[in-house]
Amino acid sequence: MTSSQALTTGSDWLARAGLRPTRQRVALAALLVGDGQHRHVTAESLFAAVQDSGESVSLATVYNTLRAFCDAGLLQEVTVDGSKSYFDTNTHDHPHFFWEDENRLSDAPADQLEIARLPDAPEGAEIASVDVVIRLRRTPATDR
Repeated sequence: MTSSQALTTGSDWLARAGLRPTRQRVALAALLVGDGQHRHVTAESLFAAVQDSGESVSLATVYNTLRAFCDAGLLQEVTVDGSKSYFDTNTHDHPHFFWEDENRLSDAPADQLEIARLPDAPEGAEIASVDVVIRLRRTPATDR
């Protein structure tokens, strides 16, 4: 896909959510969805990618734009610990693998996950969502 096609795809993505296509939003959207593939990014990794593309966007703008994309339903925020969030372009409910040794998030096969029962929500509350993050680490190589 060409750079021009990626920008068009990003602009269309923003328009479907009713977001104004500012230069910064279009640049970030093109990186996130321009090739039609789903992404799991951190604000820092997206900031590095936009810098590599030659665009001038501050890290604060990246954070604010990711928040706006989440608020518009374009991204799903996945928190892997109290201080680290990933942003997923696939907003459908699905589980994730978090590769601890690589600090990388990827989709886990949803058809292999079974949740038999959830606890009742406390009085006055309802369950809004269930996030499943399966933490992985590489096993040491063994001699056979």
